[in-house]
Amino acid sequence: MIKIAWHSLYAHPLPEGHRFPMLKYELIPEQLLHEGVITTDNLFAPEPLKESVILLSHEQTYWEQLRDLTLSEKEQRRIGFPLSAQLVEREVRIAQGTVDGALYALRHSIAFNVAGGTHHAGSNWGEGFCLLNDQAIAANYLLNNNLAKRILIIDLDVHQGNGTAEIFAQEPNVFTFSMHGDKNFPFRKEQSDLDIALADGTGDDLFLAELNDALPNLLAFKPDFVFYLSGVDVLESDKLGKLSLTKAACRERDRIVFQFCKDQGLPVQVSMGGGYSTDIKDIVDAHCNTFKVGLDIFE
Repeated sequence: MIKIAWHSLYAHPLPEGHRFPMLKYELIPEQLLHEGVITTDNLFAPEPLKESVILLSHEQTYWEQLRDLTLSEKEQRRIGFPLSAQLVEREVRIAQGTVDGALYALRHSIAFNVAGGTHHAGSNWGEGFCLLNDQAIAANYLLNNNLAKRILIIDLDVHQGNGTAEIFAQEPNVFTFSMHGDKNFPFRKEQSDLDIALADGTGDDLFLAELNDALPNLLAFKPDFVFYLSGVDVLESDKLGKLSLTKAACRERDRIVFQFCKDQGLPVQVSMGGGYSTDIKDIVDAHCNTFKVGLDIFE
């Protein structure tokens, strides 16, 4: 059975003035259940992640300051909202959901996290609404436990996965691939193993052509596991995006990635990443399409 990580804390509301669009984390599973795409048996609630697993990817001083809520105001501003114990617990559970999802994917080919994709968190910093890097944590967990040998991270969020690139800059067994808006956040980019920077306004045809060209070349790395960050902030309707993809192209993007994984026999864990369209329905529809396409290809 295909498993999907979800927890009530995913939709944790932030203080007034710091309203991150968390509503989608409630609406995505509700929509999938309503349409009969999944049942409650597909959903699981992750427990908090152990500190020892966090420290495989993040420096101890940073983690302890995050855990103890002692980050400076400047560091909190970089994250984008004030810290709270509940917010840290939320992030820790999200990361555990991605670790659990990776383990499920090893057995069932694919697994999802309704949240996650916190790719701006580096080894010793949080940034852009990201406190801990869930897919980096899960990748290091697999490597540390000899559950995978060569891991490919496909990051198709509109923003570069700078934290992921920094964490794995010296790790030869992880290949980081980020295709993102060139002129978008973060304005100081890190160097992934492969970066494809797209001009503002890039539309369906060029985006999909770049993706189709890139994926076959990644096989030279010989991965045995894939993490996919499927942000829907690539949509034309996205407030923070600057690219111009239609929902149909976003869905085709997911199909290309999942078919690539299926054809190569690569298990894949999927985290949702960003989505900031004005209409919440656009965000939820696009994220739900990711689940539907993955289920169609792997079931």
